[in-house]
Amino acid sequence: MRLAMYEKVMEGRIIEYIDAGKFVCALCIGKKGNKLHILNINNRETNISVNRVVQVSERTFDITKPREELVRYIKNAEQEREELKKKVDVRELWELIESEDESFQNSYLAQIVFGDDITDAHVSALMRALFEDKIYFKFRNGRFIQNSGSQVKQIIKQKREEELKKERIDKGGKWLKDVMKGMSPPSPEFAGYIINLLKDIFLFGKEAPDYELGSELLSKAGISNPYMIKDLLIKMGVWEEDENIELIKKGIPITFSSRIIKEASSIKEKDIGLQGREDLRNLDIFTIDGEGTKDFDDALSVEFQGKEVTVGIHISDVSDWIEPDSPIDLEARRRAVSCYLPRRQIPMLPPELSHELLSLKQGKDRFAVSLLVKMDTGGNILNYKFVPSIIKVREQLTYDIVDKSLEKKERFLVLYRLANALRQKRIRNGGLDISLPEIKIIFNNEETSNISIKLASQDTPAHIIVAEFMILYNWLAARLCVENKIPLLFRTQERPVEIVPSQEGVDKLYYIFQQMRKLGPMLISTMPRPHSTLGVDTYTQATSPLRRYLDLVAQRQIKNLLLKKKPIYDTKQLEEIRKEVEPIVKEIQAITRNRIRYWSIKYLAQHIGESYKAIILDELRKRYRIVICDLLLIAEIKQRSGIILSPGTEIKVKVRNADPWRDIVGLDYDEDKTQ
Repeated sequence: MRLAMYEKVMEGRIIEYIDAGKFVCALCIGKKGNKLHILNINNRETNISVNRVVQVSERTFDITKPREELVRYIKNAEQEREELKKKVDVRELWELIESEDESFQNSYLAQIVFGDDITDAHVSALMRALFEDKIYFKFRNGRFIQNSGSQVKQIIKQKREEELKKERIDKGGKWLKDVMKGMSPPSPEFAGYIINLLKDIFLFGKEAPDYELGSELLSKAGISNPYMIKDLLIKMGVWEEDENIELIKKGIPITFSSRIIKEASSIKEKDIGLQGREDLRNLDIFTIDGEGTKDFDDALSVEFQGKEVTVGIHISDVSDWIEPDSPIDLEARRRAVSCYLPRRQIPMLPPELSHELLSLKQGKDRFAVSLLVKMDTGGNILNYKFVPSIIKVREQLTYDIVDKSLEKKERFLVLYRLANALRQKRIRNGGLDISLPEIKIIFNNEETSNISIKLASQDTPAHIIVAEFMILYNWLAARLCVENKIPLLFRTQERPVEIVPSQEGVDKLYYIFQQMRKLGPMLISTMPRPHSTLGVDTYTQATSPLRRYLDLVAQRQIKNLLLKKKPIYDTKQLEEIRKEVEPIVKEIQAITRNRIRYWSIKYLAQHIGESYKAIILDELRKRYRIVICDLLLIAEIKQRSGIILSPGTEIKVKVRNADPWRDIVGLDYDEDKTQ
């Protein structure tokens, strides 16, 4: 009944309103303005807004009667309505009504169900049944509108899905609880659904797609914090003890699809003909890489002509095999860069190509883009040329082998002297010598993840040889493109905001960390500008086309220039590629850094109580930021009362606790060894 009819006579009437998603009865015992003073079924008085009322009875009751009678009257009204509600067949009513999108008087619908002789209770029962069903009718402004057939089907489908989800959550919660107790209950058929919910909650927290369902699952399983999820997933064998969750969270592709593998397999080794290439197979060409390397994309050679030396820098010609916008090219572009992690390598190109056909393997004829540089013994460049070439690697060497045989083999010694000369020229041009050692994680026992950590210097003769001649190749490649107005992606870096002076008696590591903070941002741009840290006037990267997509892009531009062909890409296309690839590269770099940090903390967890040398980098509020020297691990330690230590100070710290999953490193001062 419309409320306007009762603006002056609401007292004594049963009113109904929606509370907690259901109809409830109350007796109006007073009215003031738009507020009704009511007595509810629990014998409590309260006030509600008139706007909340959805049904008002025709019949009135004497509110001056004893309180017990009033409450009994309300309870009887509630009971009668609930009993009558059971007689309403909502679906049958829906089928009887033809019109869609038309609202009906509630009394009219009640008459269809109960006949012409209806009371307040019949109307209320009808409304309750339709409101609670929520499938066949929708409630709008106090009336019900029939849902269409398609709407009903969709609602029924959604309802079934919700019921299925609830059933899964209930049963899944019990299953997980049993697993945590150490029992071995059979996995439900929807175990995958439950496991995916757990993974999403751990990885994404409140941003998880089904966070509310996941939270309900955790509650039913008795899981109170995210790391219980991690422990459970490891216990169930879903994750490994040292699962790299960042790869999962970021959606980094680990394997190649069958389509890409098939595409890679279709690229067959072709007959090596000159095809306009310079035949350099007579040169004594060798590679220098770390142990275990499979994707050899660069090699060196050296020829002596009196007091002059011709150094060859040979880069695998990946561009000859992989066409722009081909399926493999697009896959490489999507991956952006190879990812090298402890225990796992994720190549940019399928191994059939990066480890085999396109790798500069010993004894195999390979296409290359070679730089031949003629130099004097002082490292001065006399002339140079880039050429498409055919090469054959004669030796596959490691950094250790070259370092150990430096004094015995003239070619290595000469290359080292030339590389040193190149380095000194760069430093005189403003370049900085701030390379940090490479952190190597060594697995002593794969099953227990027992590890050792080794810092591999990047300043050994072999490393300097490779680094300097790759820098030379990239510098001259950039200059070649600038001189010939070829669009290219250049790597640029402004001058540091400050040159940090090295201090006598202070560990070089402290100087490197301080100087790295002062460096200008490294940018990739289609405009050639200086690279201050390297000390060169222009720079690109083209020496790792098997491992970096932007290197492959650069190689295509250089190669077409050498073949006197039009560039593959214009400036606009290069910028589009940069925008797509650069964020992925940064993401992979962050994953790599974080993974090394994870294993470094894991190492500390295996050495609780042991002492390590550290250097104070910064003074924070009540704490110091330090670097643990043997691990290059940044951590924090509390300041000691009354003792002030300045940045650059060496201290000894003892490991109190460490948790790689939580990124926690707890340190104390080693009082016996810290002055």
